[in-house]
Amino acid sequence: MPSANFKSYLNLHLIVFIWGFTAVLGDLITIREASLVWYRMLLAGIFLLSYLLITKKSFLLPPKAVIKLVLVGFLIAIHWIFFFRAINISNVSVTLAMFSTGAFFASILEPIFYKRKMLWYEILFGLIIVAGLCIIMDVEAKYLNGMLCALFSVFMGVMFTIFNGKLIQQYDSTVITLYEFFAGFFFVSIYLLFDGKFTPEFFSVSGKDWVLIVILSSVCTAYAFTASVNVMKKLSPYTVMLTTNLEPVYGIFLAYFIIGDSEKMSVPFYIVSAIILATVIANGIVKNYTRKKAAQTPTA
Repeated sequence: MPSANFKSYLNLHLIVFIWGFTAVLGDLITIREASLVWYRMLLAGIFLLSYLLITKKSFLLPPKAVIKLVLVGFLIAIHWIFFFRAINISNVSVTLAMFSTGAFFASILEPIFYKRKMLWYEILFGLIIVAGLCIIMDVEAKYLNGMLCALFSVFMGVMFTIFNGKLIQQYDSTVITLYEFFAGFFFVSIYLLFDGKFTPEFFSVSGKDWVLIVILSSVCTAYAFTASVNVMKKLSPYTVMLTTNLEPVYGIFLAYFIIGDSEKMSVPFYIVSAIILATVIANGIVKNYTRKKAAQTPTA
């Protein structure tokens, strides 16, 4: 029988594959950036609320917890807005490649928030990834603005992953995700309102876009996001962030076959993607070896 940790790790890979497909949907949907995030968070929140009502789960939380979840919801909204913006001004492949920096950000931020020592191999793997990204920035300089948007999106993503890693220890993953989505929807609504985006054209969505938005909101958001929060019960935020470095590999592969020529990149770009994959595998090997060695060490 597979261990709970192993099942969580396999589930995480399925989630990351879905996230890779999310980037492709972001390119295919004609609605852009904040407007798309508005629809995504609203529909995803409705899906989760429906699930909780059907299963008769309580979603009442203490006021202090709600305040924390509202903050995380804001971080998620910012993360997604810049994610879709990066796709719009560059492409799926470049945007997803930048997401591998999450491991480096996590290797620095997680020890600070969780009050543990930095592990040498976390820093090493993070630096290898950053070095690879420097190569991409050099050979794909025309996408620099998209890269910067993606990097900011990644930083926001690491922050909400760390905060969720703490919250999931106390509350149900579906419930906290519900609060976060509606909080994010509220913040995006305020932004769109002041930006004058709520026009008749805003609510005029094509049939094709509706189908893609429903897939994005249900499978790629309500399910994948809740499941990703849930696996944090078994896996550390750093492991989650490092595994999400496979998102570029999955997403680039899907984009190449679904979107076509605009996603074809240079040879160095694909070499770096291979380095990222090797780094993810190496992290798993080192973590497993370190854990086994610690378990075999006799205690006083």
